[in-house]
Amino acid sequence: MRANDSILALAELVDRAGFLSDQDLQGREAGLYVDDFLADAVLRPTSTAQVSAILAHCNEHDIAVVPQGGMTGLVRGTQTHSGSVVLSLERMNDIENIDPVSRTARVQAGVILQRLQEKIAEHDMDFPLDLGARGSCQVGGNASTNAGGLRVVRYGMMRELVLGLEAVLADGTIVSSMNEMMKNNTGYDLKQLFIGSEGTLGIITRLVLRLYEAPKSRNTALAALSSFDQVTGLLKHVDRSLAGQMSSFEVMWDSWYSFITGELGNRPLDPGYPYYAIFESLGGDPLRDEEQFQAMLESAVEEGLVDDAVVATSEKDARRLWEIRENVDPVLSRPSFMYDVSLPIRHMDDYVSHVEQDMKKRLPGSQPMCLGHLADGNLHFLVLYDAEAAGGDDEAHAVSDAVVYEPLAPLKGSVSAEHGIGLEKKAHLHISRNAAELEVMKGLKTLLDPKGTLNPGKIF
Repeated sequence: MRANDSILALAELVDRAGFLSDQDLQGREAGLYVDDFLADAVLRPTSTAQVSAILAHCNEHDIAVVPQGGMTGLVRGTQTHSGSVVLSLERMNDIENIDPVSRTARVQAGVILQRLQEKIAEHDMDFPLDLGARGSCQVGGNASTNAGGLRVVRYGMMRELVLGLEAVLADGTIVSSMNEMMKNNTGYDLKQLFIGSEGTLGIITRLVLRLYEAPKSRNTALAALSSFDQVTGLLKHVDRSLAGQMSSFEVMWDSWYSFITGELGNRPLDPGYPYYAIFESLGGDPLRDEEQFQAMLESAVEEGLVDDAVVATSEKDARRLWEIRENVDPVLSRPSFMYDVSLPIRHMDDYVSHVEQDMKKRLPGSQPMCLGHLADGNLHFLVLYDAEAAGGDDEAHAVSDAVVYEPLAPLKGSVSAEHGIGLEKKAHLHISRNAAELEVMKGLKTLLDPKGTLNPGKIF
């Protein structure tokens, strides 16, 4: 990397620790700045004012800016190129205020999700966004990608958990809309422009988040099922019986359950059933909630909705059940592809069967596995593959993408349920967005970032 004068001038806009040149990065542990790192410098501001000054300078000098958060994304949305700079918000990590009365938190964008959850818990409150990367992802990145996670069926996506935010446009203009109210129907809801835009329309620097009362009970179970009718029937049964307390309903096909339980040595139910569901309730009365959960499960067995089940009797038990759903390390440590799609629940079983059969046919040596947040229409495919048998990594990737994405078009499905588009999925965006929608999206990009300096090449 070679920094030119206009890039070196950025060092004057931050303190010494806020600018890392190519020389500073040599020999330094990659840390947050990996993902095919090719940028000429890393900027680490500590305030919205510094972000504004950085973006104004980069806009004036046509320097591309690639924002980075916790680097847990899966669509290459933070990939850099020569001549660009990274804007890392890791030092903007102040939890400015927690208000248990108004049930809000005001935070900077670089706050780690798990740290925020732990701090909020000290006030007997809860921020319900929860995902496997909680220990490293940042809330600004959660907002810019509209993160989903394990509790969407009850609390919604990140979009529903943000009351207000502050963002900086490409030219350095600060748009501060730090609304603290659930109801504010005064014209356009500007925050929604930036949530899910992957840093292409502006850089989110601060947020007002919606909090909930901390749950007093947690009940978790894993069930084995022999038909997809049982899966959908059990979903309705759990949701109805728990009267609004169901917080998660995840389904794993046996392709995933048998593989991961064998890898982890954690097998609470026998493999071989076609489907496995893990579901959870959060409530406010431990004794009553446990009785209600047990009664719900017993009636599910009586109605033939469950073939076998195990209930967590401790937090340790619950963690072991969730590990089966969340731990993807055995896949990611091998040649593999990961997919994140959504489609109507009624089409899921046929879609999964089609993808599994087609993948094995068109990608020799592959092992497709499926799991996901079924209750909110979201499935994940993880595909182990043999690069040599497939004719190389690129060829394997192209075939695998086609197998997973093409059947979504007639089902009106989405190529990205919660991970975003980045570079990874932009060639497939047309499957889920029509020409008119794409033109409006591109028009917004041109309006807010006419020189195209913010995270260029992503989404479109």
